[in-house]
Amino acid sequence: MAVDVKVPSVGESVKEGMIHKWHVKSGDYVNRDQVLVELETDKATVEVVAEAAGVIQVGKKQGDMVAVGEVIASIDTAAAKPAGGAASAPASAPAASPAPAPAAKPVAVAPAAHAPADSFSPAVRRIVAETGVDTSKVAGSGRDGRLTKGDVLGAASGAPAAAPAARAPTPAAPSVPAGSRGERREPMSMLRRRIAERLVQAQSTAAILTTFNEIDMTAVMALRAQYKDSFKEKYGISLGFMSFFVKGVIEGLRAFPAINGWIEGNDIVYHDYFDIGVAVSSDRGLVVPVVRNADRLSFAEMEMAIGNFAKRARDGKITVDELTGGTFTVSNGGVFGSLMSTPILNPPQSGILGMHKIQERPVVVNGQVVVRPMMYVALSYDHRIVDGREAVQFLVKVKECVEDPTRILIGV
Repeated sequence: MAVDVKVPSVGESVKEGMIHKWHVKSGDYVNRDQVLVELETDKATVEVVAEAAGVIQVGKKQGDMVAVGEVIASIDTAAAKPAGGAASAPASAPAASPAPAPAAKPVAVAPAAHAPADSFSPAVRRIVAETGVDTSKVAGSGRDGRLTKGDVLGAASGAPAAAPAARAPTPAAPSVPAGSRGERREPMSMLRRRIAERLVQAQSTAAILTTFNEIDMTAVMALRAQYKDSFKEKYGISLGFMSFFVKGVIEGLRAFPAINGWIEGNDIVYHDYFDIGVAVSSDRGLVVPVVRNADRLSFAEMEMAIGNFAKRARDGKITVDELTGGTFTVSNGGVFGSLMSTPILNPPQSGILGMHKIQERPVVVNGQVVVRPMMYVALSYDHRIVDGREAVQFLVKVKECVEDPTRILIGV
């Protein structure tokens, strides 16, 4: 019997994707729930797992565009499992060269850390519930140390756990001889295509204007220095600058609600909630996951949410739902050394705040020239809905909240 492997639906707005990476090749024997392939859409990367065990035949190659519901491979469930019960290794792993080696005594291998229980596949969670296996003592043999169904069943039967799969080293960039005039052509990723489309859309549909200000970071830096150890001890996460700016942005949006709205046709849509997008950079491009109801979160909850998004963005695990629906965006180019920039709107939003590098500069305070840690901030806004006066006053509000964080606590 043949079981088709199809492109899954990952959201109403996603109709196609691109084969990013196969973890198996034609002729491999795969286990149920084993990761077969990574699909890249314009919003997220999705892993497709095997619905049955058997020998797989791959029908699409890396880089191919595929539609939702399209068959990309088939699994022959009647095929015999290879002797020894070994399943396929990831397609990217190079074949080991046979070499004689002296016999060695078995060495006990400590279980490797694996992904948390809430990231287990449904099949793994079901087997764990049925067998009662302590997953903290089981080494994961799947991708990134993930527990597979076979790992849990092996632990339940008393079989030794499999050693974690070794990740192939990242290939070094090819060296280019001096004076070379070579060229390379590579297809744009789905995410990069979508970024390009949205940037052009923003430039062509909105009347974008940018206003600037600068913020004295002395008070926030002193506050962080005073409480960073106790904060991390209590919450397990560092106290960063982003939570202060998000809180300051919310106060600004309360005072100037048009910046938290957008235009639909001939209407202005105002939002009475604050879903703040936080721009996060990853190897595959910039994504903007959304912190929902950010006004209801504490500083610790805010830092946890942002930190979680950053990690999952690097791993390509951000979901489509987490990328949709933001009402305002905050972007921090300062982490890359940017001193000043003009951020582009994230349609259909009407405002985006750009944070930048903190740099010591001489400033005049009470008639005296002093050196202070300063940051330039920029607000890009849609002039069709936001007037210049509102934009400037909004940025002043953010400046006041960050320079005097007690304003955030008492709401003034």
